[in-house]
This record gives sequence, C-alpha cells and structure tokens, in this order.
Amino acid sequence: MTTDPHSPSDAPSTRSAVDPRTLRSQTTVLTTTIDLLNERGLGGVSIDEIARRSGVAKTTIYRHWPTRADLLLDACARLITPMTVPDTGGFQTDLTTALTQLAQLLETARWSHTLPSVIDAAERDPDLARVLSRIQHSHMTPFLEIVDRALFRQEIASLAEPSALIASMLGPLYYRRWFTHEPLSPAFLTGVVETVMARALAH
Repeated sequence: MTTDPHSPSDAPSTRSAVDPRTLRSQTTVLTTTIDLLNERGLGGVSIDEIARRSGVAKTTIYRHWPTRADLLLDACARLITPMTVPDTGGFQTDLTTALTQLAQLLETARWSHTLPSVIDAAERDPDLARVLSRIQHSHMTPFLEIVDRALFRQEIASLAEPSALIASMLGPLYYRRWFTHEPLSPAFLTGVVETVMARALAH
C-alpha cells in the first residue's frame, strides 16, 4: 500500500508540542472570559478583571491574545451549544423535538444571557458580526436538515426560500426569550409548530 507523504498521520503534531501549562492557562483565561461575558456582557469584560479572576498574568494573556478584541472574539466563538438533529420519521415531530431542544437551551444555557450584547456589538464590529453569523448558523443547521429531509420525503411542497420558513420557526422563540421574556412553554411551542406546518403545507 502506498503511503501519502502528505497524510495527516505523517505530519508533525503541533498539539503534542504545546506545553500543558500553556493549554491550562489558555483554558482558564477563556473560561473566565466566558463567565464574565455571561455576567456582564461584552462591555463589562476587561483584561484587568480577567487577570484578577483567573490568576493568569496580564503579560501571559497578551502573549496569547494581543488585544482585548482578540480574546473576546475567541470567547464569543465558543458561545455555541451543538444541537442534535432529531429523526423521528416525520416533519412535524422532528420540528417539535428540535424546537423543544432549542427552547431548553434558550432558557438554561448561559450563552443566552450573553448573546444580546454580542448582537448589539456586531452592529459596529465586522469581526463580531462574523462570529454572530456562525452562532446563528449553528442554530439554523438542524432546522435546515429537517426541512431538507421533509422535502425529500415530499411531506411538504417545494420552497422558494427555506430560510424564510426557518425564520418563522426560530423568530417567535427569540422574540419571547429576549423581548417579552415570556416562558417558552409547551403550549407556545405547539402553536409555533402549527403555524409552521400551515405555512409549509400551503406552499
């Protein structure tokens, strides 16, 4: 069998060359930064406070992240909780399961407290806008897969703009979580599913 000279197994391992103490300090700094983001939002995070809380010297922090913005971008990029994609055999039950999972995350995940400040800052910071886009993409991906599967099964008619249907799934949850602060109750989720089903079948 011929071995590919460029295969990953033959490449030098950069991970193994990293000092474990360096990895520990980076992890500690990122964890502390995320904790502060959750408590105070973007505006309440400073390198001085991160150094004080984490016990990692400012010089060490700046060695890994030359600017506060670099550290915040790295921390914000980790504000993503992967969602599992249900496959129950039907569009309506897949949708109900996925929306229930997202509702639980919005009500319990710590990043749900931080995301509004990221959304606000992204209006003025192109780098944060890209981070926010990745976070939003992580939320949309399971629902895109559910819609694609339903289209393949011919459970719903062809859609000119699947993203518009997904917006009608996610938008009501975001609105309740961050604007009206009403509970994302099972009855509310049932109503969202019914509205989405009616729209999908109407097409």
